[in-house]
Amino acid sequence: MGKITGFIEFDRVDEKNKAVKQRVKDYKEFTIKLPDEELKKQGGRCMDCGIPFCHSGCPLGNLIPDFNDLVYKGEWKRALEILHSTNNFPEFTGRLCPAPCEKACVLGLIEDPVSIENIEKNIVEKGFEEGWIVANPPLERTGKTVAVVGSGPAGLAAAQQLNRAGHLVTVFERDDEVGGLLRYGIPNFKMEKSVIDRRITILEEEGISFVTDAHIGKNYAVDQLNEFDAVVLCGGATKARSLPTKGIDAKGVEQAMDFLTQQTKTLFSNKIEGELISAKDKDVIVIGGGDTGSDCIGTSNRQGAKSVTNFEIMPKPPLSRSETTPWPFWPLQLKTSSSHEEGCERNWLINTKEFITNEKNELIALKTVEVEWKIVPGKRPQLVEKKGTEKTWPCDLVLLALGFTGPENTLSDQLGIELDERTNYKARNYQTNIPHIFTAGDMRRGQSLIVWAINEGREAAREVDLFLMGSSNLPTKGSGDLPGV
Repeated sequence: MGKITGFIEFDRVDEKNKAVKQRVKDYKEFTIKLPDEELKKQGGRCMDCGIPFCHSGCPLGNLIPDFNDLVYKGEWKRALEILHSTNNFPEFTGRLCPAPCEKACVLGLIEDPVSIENIEKNIVEKGFEEGWIVANPPLERTGKTVAVVGSGPAGLAAAQQLNRAGHLVTVFERDDEVGGLLRYGIPNFKMEKSVIDRRITILEEEGISFVTDAHIGKNYAVDQLNEFDAVVLCGGATKARSLPTKGIDAKGVEQAMDFLTQQTKTLFSNKIEGELISAKDKDVIVIGGGDTGSDCIGTSNRQGAKSVTNFEIMPKPPLSRSETTPWPFWPLQLKTSSSHEEGCERNWLINTKEFITNEKNELIALKTVEVEWKIVPGKRPQLVEKKGTEKTWPCDLVLLALGFTGPENTLSDQLGIELDERTNYKARNYQTNIPHIFTAGDMRRGQSLIVWAINEGREAAREVDLFLMGSSNLPTKGSGDLPGV
């Protein structure tokens, strides 16, 4: 490493955020960039640790010590080449990934871990600023055609890799804009949509075709997919989980993703489906303590909610890493997001008993009960209600941020694709029971992280290339082969 004693000399310094009162006035990103000299120091904190556990912590196998060292030396362009060799879209992961690499960082055993995610974001942002990131179309074409269904991170990664192999790639997106979850599932204050647009422009310049408003199996016949030599299904896990609770059909009980999607579409004057869901001047309850719930909290505050309350059925995690999840595993630990900091009452071990409505079936309150989890030897933990703890919470809007149960079955039913025991699209080496049809991302593995989706898209692309050509020069996970080589 360029700075052997850097981890001793330099403390971790993170990006600052704009003040809460300032940032909730709009939907723009609110982080404040660190100076390059400070970022170099942060790269210099990376240890010569022998076995870089950050590699195994990263689903993409990013060559983290390599680009950290290059940042410390000021060799930003070479750092970008190393980063892009394993990650097609570091501008997405650098903003949105929960950074499992940092939780596996060896330095994290004794000090704050290396700020890998922020370094990654700044490498790619400098690449765009300096004009280093440009279209790199393949020198030759194979004549093979591939359809990619879905333009989220898995679909985009698969498309770029297959295009690099020389195939002619068409990406179908059922919505009005390209990006899938990145476009409409992620609030603009976490990632502005210009970040997607500039990357899509490059993909188009490289020769990838995009078709929007194409819902395969509904307004676009699945038979038309037979015109392609191979198909990659990357439609995501979009079946939202609900609650078997009285009053769930009340007006004012909404799915989180419908709420978030509408907000982003209205921000850009795009057409929305159904009646507008608004938190303005309402008492809002968000059920679900994950990232989507956090996004609902931040969006509700920006819309002008009267109050925001968050329910989680699980116990409150500890402030520091739990002994049940020792290093280098992903820790059970309390996470306080920027949205939580903007205003929210958080509650744990709360179960929803009933959505209370008026005569018009409009939501007016929510009834809950406190619960505890009892360990029964040989059985799964049992959820037990605490007697005498029922409570009624006045509210006008409830947002269900409970995750997803799996992919929709429109394509599997019409194409005859087998499902696994979790109702995901079943595949071996990303290949379904129909030889020329492959699947990747949340559609194959279930709801997961953006970084896993990119990895899935890359790995699936290699399998498609092998299927079409008998061999492949596309890189495997973490190999570090440079793009197009």
